[in-house]
Amino acid sequence: MSHSWADEPERGSKSALRIIRWIALNLGRAPARLLLYPITVYFLFLAPTPRFHSRVYLRRVLSRTVRPWDVARHFHCFASVILDRVFLLAGREAEFDVLVHGESVFDEVVSAGRGALLMGSHLGSFEVLRALAISRKHANLKVLMFREQTALVTTMLDELNQDVAATVIDLGQPNALLRAHEAIQEGTLVGMLADRIAGFDRPIKAAFLGSKAQFPTGPMRLAAVLGVPVILFFGVYSGANRYHIYFERLSAGEIKPRVERDEWVRWMTLRYVQRLESHVRRAPYNWFNFYDFWNFETDNSDSGSVDRPSRGWWRRQ
Repeated sequence: MSHSWADEPERGSKSALRIIRWIALNLGRAPARLLLYPITVYFLFLAPTPRFHSRVYLRRVLSRTVRPWDVARHFHCFASVILDRVFLLAGREAEFDVLVHGESVFDEVVSAGRGALLMGSHLGSFEVLRALAISRKHANLKVLMFREQTALVTTMLDELNQDVAATVIDLGQPNALLRAHEAIQEGTLVGMLADRIAGFDRPIKAAFLGSKAQFPTGPMRLAAVLGVPVILFFGVYSGANRYHIYFERLSAGEIKPRVERDEWVRWMTLRYVQRLESHVRRAPYNWFNFYDFWNFETDNSDSGSVDRPSRGWWRRQ
C-alpha cells in the first residue's frame, strides 16, 4: 500500500533544532552552514526512506544512474533551505542575494489591491518569497499550510517571528478555506503549495517527469470560485546565499460558471504541472518531496524497476 506525504514522520529533536538555531543567530551563517555536512551525512546513512525516494525522483529528473553524491547534494540543498528560513524569519534577508524574474507580474497584482492566489510548490524556498513580499513590497500575505505535519520545525521557527506566524492559515482547521476566502476579499495575497494532495481534495492524474502522478485540484477550484488572479512562484536556491524567484501569471482572474468550472480547473491544474516540471528540470536538487510521489508501490507500471527501501547505506540500481 502506498503512503502519502502526511504519513512520513518528522525527523529531528527539539533540542537539536534549538542548538542549530542558536548557532545560526549567534555565530552567523558561515559557521551554521558547517552543520549542513553532518546533517547531510545523517540522512544519507540513517534515513533509508527519504534516501530511497530521493533516488527514485533523481533517476527520473536526471535521466541517468543516480550516484551517492547526487542524493547527498539533494539532502544538502534541502538542509540549506531549511537553515536559511531561520535567517529570513529573523529579518536578516539583507544577507541574501535574491534575483527576481517576472517582478512586474507580482507588482501589478500588489498595486491592484484585489487579492490573489500565489501558487507554489515544494521546489526551493517559500520563505524567500515571504521575505520579499513583506520586507520589500510591503504586501499583505497569508499562507495556507498544514501545521501539524511539520509541527516541530514550524513551532521553532514561529518563535523567531510571531508576526509571520500569525499570517498562517492552518489547513488542518475546518474554517481554513473560509478564512482564505475572507483574506482574498480584503485584498490580501494568499500563498499555497499546490503539489501535494490533502485528504479532502479531488486529485487528477497528470504526466510528470515521465509518468502519471496525482495532483490536487483544490487550489484551482478555489481560484475558479473566487475569480481572483493566480500567480505561480518558485523560490529556487542556487548555492551560497543566492536565490532566484520566478513569477508567472497563470490566470487573470475571472469567476467561472459552474458548468465550465470542472474543465477549467482540470486545464489550469495541467498547466500548473507543466510549469512545475519545467522548473524542476532546471533546478532538480531543489524539489523536496521525499515520499512515494508516484505511488509506485501500488502501480509498478509507471515507475519501472526500483529497489525497495533498505537500511543498508546504498543499494545500486
